[in-house]
Amino acid sequence: MMLRLYQVDAFADAVFAGNPAAVCPLESWLPDPVMQAIAAENNLSETAFFVPDGDAFALRWFTPQVEVDLCGHATLASAFVIMTRLRPELQRVAFRTRVSGELIVERRDDRYEMDFPRWPADPMDPPAELGEALGVAPGTVYRGPDWMAIVDSEATVRAVRPDFAALVRLPCRGLIITAPGDEVDFVSRFFAPSAGIDEDPVTGSAHCMLAPYWAARLGKETLTARQVSRRGGEIGCRVAGDRVILSGQAALYLVGAIHV
Repeated sequence: MMLRLYQVDAFADAVFAGNPAAVCPLESWLPDPVMQAIAAENNLSETAFFVPDGDAFALRWFTPQVEVDLCGHATLASAFVIMTRLRPELQRVAFRTRVSGELIVERRDDRYEMDFPRWPADPMDPPAELGEALGVAPGTVYRGPDWMAIVDSEATVRAVRPDFAALVRLPCRGLIITAPGDEVDFVSRFFAPSAGIDEDPVTGSAHCMLAPYWAARLGKETLTARQVSRRGGEIGCRVAGDRVILSGQAALYLVGAIHV
């Protein structure tokens, strides 16, 4: 069987930046072990698979090790592929997901706006192992689908060199570290070694926690964000009640075929 494969750099205006995602359009679902094997073979932080579902698309995401409930950059990459390669007449795409509900993506010039759920963030007492794993003591830590550690400055976020063997032992899916930005409202990095991703270049879903926190702290609904990984990426954020609108650009890197 031959399948189409696209690789898209999401949250980037040119290739070799942002977060690369593999996108695999399907006519019907493959067996889960096959999709997981394709994601492992791609060896990117996420591979997205979608199938037609009425006037929308059903969408799933896999890291090299596990299926995840929500992925921002691979949703952006999937919408980009649909609206530029498969259905270029569309300006709006609806994705139906297993856990995260319906996700709407709209094209606005060269940017894509994604309507995502707002994630809770509850203050928690961090274990001592967290500071040891990060190499820096966070000021405050919040628990949601991931843990979010607040530190004092962008320089601190950039300087962190985590102990990934220690991070993988923490009882969380992923860890966000964030601080006020020097040139944007806030910056962040994201680590998820337990999901097979030591550091994710740009993590859209993390901003479902980040944007509401910084909106409340800074007293503004619309924010600019940058994930300061080695590749880096820009994310526009807007908090709208129980939803978070994330926006970014994307660049096509690769078009190919895989044989399974």
